[in-house]
Amino acid sequence: MVSATIDLLKKELPVEEGSLVLSKDVKTGLVLVDVVNGFCSVGAGNLAPVKPDKQISYMVKESARLAKLFCGEKWPVFAFLDSHHPDIPEPPYPPHCIAGTDEARLVPDLQWLENEANATLKCKDCIDGFLGSVEKDGSNVFVDWVKKNQIKATYVYWILYVPLCRLEIVGCLPLLRM
Repeated sequence: MVSATIDLLKKELPVEEGSLVLSKDVKTGLVLVDVVNGFCSVGAGNLAPVKPDKQISYMVKESARLAKLFCGEKWPVFAFLDSHHPDIPEPPYPPHCIAGTDEARLVPDLQWLENEANATLKCKDCIDGFLGSVEKDGSNVFVDWVKKNQIKATYVYWILYVPLCRLEIVGCLPLLRM
């Protein structure tokens, strides 16, 4: 399923797979999607791994490495955090990443981002991170982040095997080109 999704993305969007080459000449932002305990930490919730998973562990370490690289260069980082109200279901998924619990927090390797000046964290209560960034006044935290930081390229990093949350945010990126 993942390779079919990647193929679809390549066909429909300017998505490239390959080595990450960062240049100070192009304002690049890092977008982390749902690297939270409820999806990545063993036993942390209904959608968390039930036993250690080498691939998830590697991807968590890689997300932390990238975040440290970006923050070390004072480049912007945006992290979406899956965070749901306990009384509002998200079918077909079981209750997960309940707001205010450890399940909805960044994984331990990334919790330092909570105090990082270059990082913007956005709790979202839906699959679509772009829609989940809309505030009550109609503004969009993600769009504001792109504009404020004058971002011309993004590197989107996610962990889950089911890429629904990521497709929406990747799909909106071409619309945000300024």
